[in-house]
Amino acid sequence: MRDTKVLVTGAWLETHAPGDRLFVHIGDLLLESGETLENITIAYQSWGTLNAEKDNAILVNHAMTGWSDITGWWPLMVGPGLPFDSDKYFVVCPNVIGGCQGSTGPSSIAPDGKRYGSRFPSLTIRDMVAAEVALSDVLGIRKYRLAVGPSLGGMRSLEWAVQLPHRVSAICTIGSSAVATGDQIGTCSIQIRAIKTDPHFYGGDYYDRAQGPIEGMGIARRIAHLTYRTEAEMDVRFGRELQGDDTGRYAVESYLDHQANKLAHRFDANTYIALSEAMNSHDLGRGRGGVAAALSGITIPVVAVAIDSDRLFPVRLQAEIVELAPLAAPLVTIGSPFGHDGFLVEVESVGNVIRSALALV
Repeated sequence: MRDTKVLVTGAWLETHAPGDRLFVHIGDLLLESGETLENITIAYQSWGTLNAEKDNAILVNHAMTGWSDITGWWPLMVGPGLPFDSDKYFVVCPNVIGGCQGSTGPSSIAPDGKRYGSRFPSLTIRDMVAAEVALSDVLGIRKYRLAVGPSLGGMRSLEWAVQLPHRVSAICTIGSSAVATGDQIGTCSIQIRAIKTDPHFYGGDYYDRAQGPIEGMGIARRIAHLTYRTEAEMDVRFGRELQGDDTGRYAVESYLDHQANKLAHRFDANTYIALSEAMNSHDLGRGRGGVAAALSGITIPVVAVAIDSDRLFPVRLQAEIVELAPLAAPLVTIGSPFGHDGFLVEVESVGNVIRSALALV
């Protein structure tokens, strides 16, 4: 399934080496949709040691195409003396349910012995948080010092603040929002359609086929990557430059091809759809009287971080969180030419914010 020429999925499968992944079974979970996801496995990684009082834990929630290894997608953030200081804290990063790097998701084997594929149920951000709570219970963590995450991870951190203020002392949300915007939903819907119209999608049941919807997911990734970066960066880096070969392609096309190929080797198309749809459904105010009421009811400190050039999650979305959450710190705006991906690139600035957030608790 991992042939470099013909790919079905880039998901981690049961036959692959676990690496540093640890696995916890959390049982069944009743989802917001009314369906029950059975016998769930959560893959996670951790750094540091949980102290005797069990009060030094930090929850790190990864972004959409992230996974449990913080060192792989957020370098120089976790370890001795780093912002998530493993000499002081017990740092936990779970792979989200619906994911494809060890946690139960569409590529996982269902109770009937076949991969879920098209049968995998719809998820929401709240479902993801419910699974994280169950994991925390198994690990014996009653309260996190900080829940932090970028993008999709920031959405989950906000849900922790609203639902579970007794289980987390503070949160930090980075390049995220309290509700999905029309622009985000529109962009994601095109990406989802690109995957579903790939002739190798087979309605989501491609795992036993010779090839999966890699081309469709590649198109989705190309679209997404342009929203993650900025027009100015793309023009400065590539402009109208042609690729230095006989393909006739522009250099920016080659760059986007590279991004698509990288994702194909570590991600699954059904997971791309499941997590995109969960983000599209994100609304902190659903069933809570609206976004303003939900944010106004948060009773713990909130640190919201914006990237000044982020077109996908513009500054106004983080400003709304700061304006309405009663114990929010002043808005932190990080200057970066890299757009939404600034949270990955501007490690020093983001690290300083993490240290400041931890100082609040």
